[in-house]
Amino acid sequence: MERPPVVPRAVLLPFVLLTVCFAAWGVANNMTDPLVKVFSRVFSMSTAQGTLVQFSFYGAYFCLAIPAAIVIKRWSYKTGVLLGLGLFIAGALLFLPASRTMVYGHFLTALFVLAGGLSILETSANPFIIALGPEQTGTLRLNLAQAFNPVGSNLGVWLASTFILTGLNPATDAERAAMDPETLRAVQSGELLAVMGPYVGMALTLVVLWIAIAVVRMPRASDAGPRIDFLPTVRRLLRNRHYAFGVVAQFFYVAAQICVWTFTIHYGGAAMGLTEAESGTWLQYSLITFLVARFVCTALMRVFRPAMLLTWLAVLAVVLSAVVALAPGPLGLWALVGISACMSLMFPTIYGIALRGLGDDTKIGGAGLVMAILGGALLPLVQGALVDAYSAPVSYVVPLVCFVVVAAYGLFDWRRPTSTALAHA
Repeated sequence: MERPPVVPRAVLLPFVLLTVCFAAWGVANNMTDPLVKVFSRVFSMSTAQGTLVQFSFYGAYFCLAIPAAIVIKRWSYKTGVLLGLGLFIAGALLFLPASRTMVYGHFLTALFVLAGGLSILETSANPFIIALGPEQTGTLRLNLAQAFNPVGSNLGVWLASTFILTGLNPATDAERAAMDPETLRAVQSGELLAVMGPYVGMALTLVVLWIAIAVVRMPRASDAGPRIDFLPTVRRLLRNRHYAFGVVAQFFYVAAQICVWTFTIHYGGAAMGLTEAESGTWLQYSLITFLVARFVCTALMRVFRPAMLLTWLAVLAVVLSAVVALAPGPLGLWALVGISACMSLMFPTIYGIALRGLGDDTKIGGAGLVMAILGGALLPLVQGALVDAYSAPVSYVVPLVCFVVVAAYGLFDWRRPTSTALAHA
């Protein structure tokens, strides 16, 4: 029997444009991770205070996911994509006035607007990709599109390392405290202008993508209509143990990913005495590893069940997290890079298998999985507190626990008799 196509030829152009969106939010996500360290330095704050960056960013995902689901349910996936891209652009442009006022809260507001756009974009684009072809290859198709997310992630880390981290003044908190107000303000102004530049440049580039998506004819791929049975849908989803566990697993996976990458720069300094820029290089290694592994895992899904790969890679991530926490130094740094290889398939695989078989509940179900990104807002606060109280290596017990939950979900789906192996699709 002939295998169904991963991407039908008739929807190739829409698939490509949506895949560019996946790369775009990869840029935003990983250009934002180093800002915890940047703002902690610029405003002389604790690590825990600096993690408000991630709280604002991923908290916006939680707040906007349900409105996004209502938009795509009422209109279409394309409407959701355009709305999300528009807010993404607006939030990036808000970095310009924030760099002028030099108020931390204004940067947090810009990040909230930007991430709100990403929430709508992801809520729309992920199920849209699944809907662009046969259901049997939906998870594989989503993994293929998500494989280009780390391309954007690597670009985001490169932009942060090249234009943001190198723009930091080497003055310590004590040296900044000794500066007169005018000198300190001049130092901070230069650092915040370095933060602003890449975001504004990204916004201008995204305008071109917005126009392209607006003018290209795309499949509707949605049961849009005026009737939205929100509460009955939510009740059905909550009673679906497989879906509900998927939301929990996604919460802990995103928490793990954000924790691992956000605190790589702190870990490099604590374990090896590296500078922010040198630690940023290790973060780049991690993102390159993530990129390569995503393509490898996507290919392996033609042979192995997604749940099987998810389980074994999550178990390996638990082991590597233990090495990071217990063996700070070169071995710990390489283990940190290895965790990125394990994480490469987790988000789209959890997303794909959790939505399997939901039918008309897919739109609201997809929103629930995007809301689970709240884990990236909450648990970095816990890890930041552990960094301040103990050390960066010790703090990696947080992602270790998260990967245990992901492994449990992978095993749960693997053992389900109704699970479908894409290898046999």
